[in-house]
Amino acid sequence: MTVREILKMGDPRLLRVAEPVTHFDTPELHALIADMFDTMYAANGAGLAAPQIGVNLRVVIYGFKQNVRYPDAPPVPETVLINPRLQPLSAARDEAWEGCLSVPGMRGVVPRFSALHYEGFDQYGKTISRDADGFHARVVQHECDHLDGILYPMRIEDYSKFGFTEVLFPELDPDDDD
Repeated sequence: MTVREILKMGDPRLLRVAEPVTHFDTPELHALIADMFDTMYAANGAGLAAPQIGVNLRVVIYGFKQNVRYPDAPPVPETVLINPRLQPLSAARDEAWEGCLSVPGMRGVVPRFSALHYEGFDQYGKTISRDADGFHARVVQHECDHLDGILYPMRIEDYSKFGFTEVLFPELDPDDDD
């Protein structure tokens, strides 16, 4: 098990546009993905993007059956998504609270597309093509934003709905913070 350091907002590496993966099913890619899952699980995350651990590649992972940081969220299928492409299914948007492992201790209300289609590849180069809505769609958009150097506070429209998790959601365990 290898848990990597998660970069925090302010680190310029989080603002880069990540490079596409060009070789699949390699020992290096498998090791990266294993480290990402170990890191995500250790931090109780819903997802993680490679740039968050300092790797400038277009790789995201996400998924859980139940998540302590989002106790009311429905399950999201565990997924490795490489070189993703997102297409909203309509202009409809939802606003909901988000946190981020790279922005620890804070939450904010972020508008996201309600439903989208996404495509990309898994670590073996197999095509992934899915429609998602609700929290699943939100997680995919949040993680894929990291690949373009975007952190969720950059998407907040109403800063009165942004603050410290311990103040906004005192019922959440502070040790399981963002």
